[in-house]
Amino acid sequence: MDAHDLFRQLTRGVKFTKRSNAKPKKSISEKVTKSDEELNVKEESIAIDNGDDDESMDQEIQSNGINSSESEQSEVEDEEPQSFEFLSGVTSSSKKSKKKKKLALTGEEKEKQLQDEMIATIHKENRIAVLGKNIPPPITSFQELHTVYNMSERLVENLINCNYAQPTAIQMQAIPIMLQGRPLMACAPTGSGKTIAFLAPIINDLKAPKKVGFRAMILAPTRELAQQIYRECVRVSEKTALKIHIISKVNQAKLKLGENTSKRFDILISTPNRVRYLLQQEPPLLDLKSIEWFILDEADRLMEEGQNNFKEQLDDILAACTNPKKKLALFSATYTVPVAKWALKNLKNLARVNVGAQNAATECVEQELLFVGSESGKLLAMRDLVRTGLKPPVLVFVQSKDRAKQLFEELLYDGINVDVIHADRTQQQRDNCVKAFREGHIWVLICTELMGRGIDFKGVNLVINYDFPPSTISYIHRIGRTGRAGRPGRAITFFTQNDTTTLRSIAEIIRNSGGKVPEFMLKMKKPKKSDKKKLANFAPKREDISTKIKPEQERQEKLAKVEKSLKKKQKSLKAGDERETKNSKKLKKVQKLKNTQTNTKNGLENRKKNQPKQSSIVKKAKKFKSKK
Repeated sequence: MDAHDLFRQLTRGVKFTKRSNAKPKKSISEKVTKSDEELNVKEESIAIDNGDDDESMDQEIQSNGINSSESEQSEVEDEEPQSFEFLSGVTSSSKKSKKKKKLALTGEEKEKQLQDEMIATIHKENRIAVLGKNIPPPITSFQELHTVYNMSERLVENLINCNYAQPTAIQMQAIPIMLQGRPLMACAPTGSGKTIAFLAPIINDLKAPKKVGFRAMILAPTRELAQQIYRECVRVSEKTALKIHIISKVNQAKLKLGENTSKRFDILISTPNRVRYLLQQEPPLLDLKSIEWFILDEADRLMEEGQNNFKEQLDDILAACTNPKKKLALFSATYTVPVAKWALKNLKNLARVNVGAQNAATECVEQELLFVGSESGKLLAMRDLVRTGLKPPVLVFVQSKDRAKQLFEELLYDGINVDVIHADRTQQQRDNCVKAFREGHIWVLICTELMGRGIDFKGVNLVINYDFPPSTISYIHRIGRTGRAGRPGRAITFFTQNDTTTLRSIAEIIRNSGGKVPEFMLKMKKPKKSDKKKLANFAPKREDISTKIKPEQERQEKLAKVEKSLKKKQKSLKAGDERETKNSKKLKKVQKLKNTQTNTKNGLENRKKNQPKQSSIVKKAKKFKSKK
């Protein structure tokens, strides 16, 4: 073992740091001759860890003939001075330096540091992102709501009795923020418990009825979602004496709501159109002056641009809520820029909470893209899935109510318990259909975009996108009907060659959520913004789903229509011919008159030319006679 190896072993654990800013100290160096060359002495500082967290030591090592690049970073446990012998008798000694004292943290500072670390770990484990000032720490159990935030024990028991043993990620952070009375914008995946996240703090804040009118209002884009929120609100507010009202039918609302009757209710749940209609009555049937909490569920749908939007309704409703202390909360499964801009502009001291990746699908859903060739191939693929075996309940999404009716007629003959729900059906029919689907009497439910938001069908095993979704947001909400509350689910999306506008973006969503997609889909060209807007506002034209031969009556009606159109054309042609013939007769007469005129003129001219010249004697005789 040579001196170099001894040096490496003895200096194991030593940390060499070169001081670039400080000027090197002048020290006495030993001159050692080696092959008639003079080696310079360099100073390096060595930090030694002696095993104590609060104490540190600096040692200065003077060495000759050793470059700083050849030294290795390590730690030394021995605190006593050491001397090392190098090649050719070069020696180096280490000395103790003064200990650097660290400022000791106070007890409060240590507790705050530990609390910050704990909050950071909870956010990281649950993938919670928070923006805003003075955000309260998240809760880890519902019991903390009673001990920390003074929530009533009755409400905590109701939450536990509703099969909510532990709070979800959105509930951990959204409930404490709303309990502080701050405006909130929250985004969380479908099926993550957003409804309880805003119902619990509202019920705790209202506490007991006051008979001053509605003090909280919750708006949803569809009647089915409003009814679902109403059921959850009744369960959570049990034995609190609060009265909840849902506007199911406008005619009944006119009888129940008025100047005196509406004051006995505390919470209002409805869709924007019905609330606006009741506000426009004279006198208005709703009094919203006492509103303290204004909640928008599926806020991205309520505030989106394009056809069938709710912007005008929301503006009128907000204008009617004249309470200056009202608080707003926006909840949705997808993040959109218009909603964020509006919230930042109009809400002061806003807190924003985002769970998971923005506009991402839940990881519990197994997603698949299936190429079917053409529109007729979709029906074959659907029947193939039925043949191989479906695990009900199953939701099937199509783009229009006409296509929903056609697909219902096709699957009805395959021996499946199937039903359809769309906007043309009455409210009673829709309610019965949803109830039968929840109870298991219906295996396959065909629906439009109407059922794509917020509806919680527990245990949906499969979602089939029969028609390709018009946007990524629509896709996320559709497949979010399965895989709710941590349950596994499956989603199959049919596509043809005409559905390439949003294919790449949906393929990226599947890849980001852990699914597998072909590489060529990810390398496709990005669609134009104009194409995306056009697709979002206008559904593409597709071939009919129905394959049955149409009856003879419909054929005869079509033939009759064709014959009528032909007769009209023939009449128009005849009328045109008659007009042409009349015009031709007039032209002929005019031409004859012109010919006669030209003939008379020519005849006169010819006569004048053919007459013989009269002699001068005859002319004189005529003059003489005229004189007599």
